[in-house]
Amino acid sequence: MKQLKFIIITIILVSAFGCKNETKKETEPFKSNVTLKHKQVVYQVFTRLFGNTNTTNKPWGTIDENGVGKFNDFTEKALKEIKDLGVTHIWYTGVPHHDVITDYVQYGISNDDPDVVKGRAGSPYAVKDYYNVNPDLAENVENRLQEFEALIERSHNVGLKVIIDIVPNHVARNYESLTNPEGTSDFGAEDDKTLTYHKNNNFYYNPGEPFKVPDWKNGYLPLNGEKHPMVDGKFNENPAKWTGNGSRASQPDMYDWYETVKVNYGVSPDGQKDFDELPDGFDSKDYKAHFEFWKDKTVPSSWMKFKDIALYWTEKGVDGFRYDMAEMVPVEFWSYMNSHIKMKNPQAFLLAEVYNPSLYRDYIKKGKMDYLYDKVQLYDTIKHVMQGHGKTDNIPPIQNDLKDIEHHMLHFLENHDEQRIASPDFAGNAEKGKPAMVVSATISTSPTMVYFGQEFGEPGAEDLGFGDPTRTSIFDYGSVPSIVRWNNNKQFDGGQSTSEETLLRDFYKRLLNFTITSEALAGNYQDIHLYNRENNQNYNDKVLSFVRWSDNEQLAVISNFDAENTQNFDLKLPANIIETWKLDNASYELLDELYKSYKTQLTVINGEGSIKITLKPLQSLILKLKK
Repeated sequence: MKQLKFIIITIILVSAFGCKNETKKETEPFKSNVTLKHKQVVYQVFTRLFGNTNTTNKPWGTIDENGVGKFNDFTEKALKEIKDLGVTHIWYTGVPHHDVITDYVQYGISNDDPDVVKGRAGSPYAVKDYYNVNPDLAENVENRLQEFEALIERSHNVGLKVIIDIVPNHVARNYESLTNPEGTSDFGAEDDKTLTYHKNNNFYYNPGEPFKVPDWKNGYLPLNGEKHPMVDGKFNENPAKWTGNGSRASQPDMYDWYETVKVNYGVSPDGQKDFDELPDGFDSKDYKAHFEFWKDKTVPSSWMKFKDIALYWTEKGVDGFRYDMAEMVPVEFWSYMNSHIKMKNPQAFLLAEVYNPSLYRDYIKKGKMDYLYDKVQLYDTIKHVMQGHGKTDNIPPIQNDLKDIEHHMLHFLENHDEQRIASPDFAGNAEKGKPAMVVSATISTSPTMVYFGQEFGEPGAEDLGFGDPTRTSIFDYGSVPSIVRWNNNKQFDGGQSTSEETLLRDFYKRLLNFTITSEALAGNYQDIHLYNRENNQNYNDKVLSFVRWSDNEQLAVISNFDAENTQNFDLKLPANIIETWKLDNASYELLDELYKSYKTQLTVINGEGSIKITLKPLQSLILKLKK
């Protein structure tokens, strides 16, 4: 939701996790408190862009000029290639029917007003109809729902679990479902619009005040100033509803989420909650207890509407949801929503955007979220390291701070909101993502997420209209050059990929497949970076190291973030690791699991270990102990 002009300001004081290097104490190992066999990998794909091979990429281009990808472009071959990359779950972004500036009136779909739509293809986070799918994505618009159901089936057939978006905080200003199941109704259909607030109103209102389109700034005009019958600076909404990001103004600012309206969850304008709160101790209870708690409670209308939507898609075979801006919705609602989903599908994959670390544990334990973005701690810190102005010393304390919830903190280096690694405003070089990717994917038991095109070093350089270059636009019609080359006229074999793209994808494939098969990565972790910083003169803050192990597998992971210099040092393993791994005073062979070509030895003398390491610029090693 935040790709353009919206900034969430979260202050993370890295010094709070600081590395003082005052003592030579060994760090304590820790094990995930969640039992699992292997890690999971999510492949986020922007559905409308994936299969489009039209390379026109005209700014503000129409669907006819720039083309659009379809559900049917995800062929069995394409899905199998994604699965073979080392992926367990595929997140189809932009599936629910959202506002678009394409005329579908012949199918009974009302036109959407460009005055309250971002871009020409529309924001996937301004959902117009939760019970159907984006008509742009269908070969046959009348059968669009059936085409998506067929995609779910194809995904399952190749072994992929399916995730789609639910955007609970807001809906499109012109929400209108054509396919409500029996017993359900549109958001706002029963609202008393004479009231600013009522527990069972789905929206907040400004009675007596009509909505006004924002005043445009900095040269912006809807559709870039193109003449359009509906572009008149007006949108009929009376009384005005509050805007998605919380603006109460009847005329929101253009940098507000003006295309959306905020959903009311039973929280009054002065912050009072018109619903039951969870009793003390419920943060330690399972989803079944949460489900039982809500069974005899009266909850606000919006709660039931979103619960019905989630169960509708669960029934159709969707395996999980990614929740946009979950922290803007009360945690009690998530207890209600997620416990209902888990009762239908205990294995559902529930992922949420929460950017405030002080809320993490509430949304996991009380809200029954499976996973949250680890954005403001790991992602932001590792991005600084990749850019050359951050120290690896700041990474181990983050893991220690999150050790009680480490499994629940999903790791990523790219997604639709963030800049591409290869873009000049991030790292300017996809190779700089390699050590970061190894660390991100192996440092914890949490899932790893990859954004489509990341595996090719996609820079997101196109100016497609509303969206900013450095990110792949989510608002416009267009195609993604590196994906087009790999697509190779629907062969999905990399036939037109550059040699650099092929090598980078091979790296991702090796790494991700290792992560989803390694027992150690589902087991124990201990930092050895700070120990080496204190005890090793040749080991610096451009390197990071840690160990992972299970009963049957022992790993040492070492990454060099330096793009210029080779690193040579004797990596030291503290005595407690040697004792835990039950190693004698002897030499043991180590083999790199990424490329199987790097061999070295672990030498144990007097109960302490040492490994001779040579790391080329941006190289990483995942060394497995051979006993």
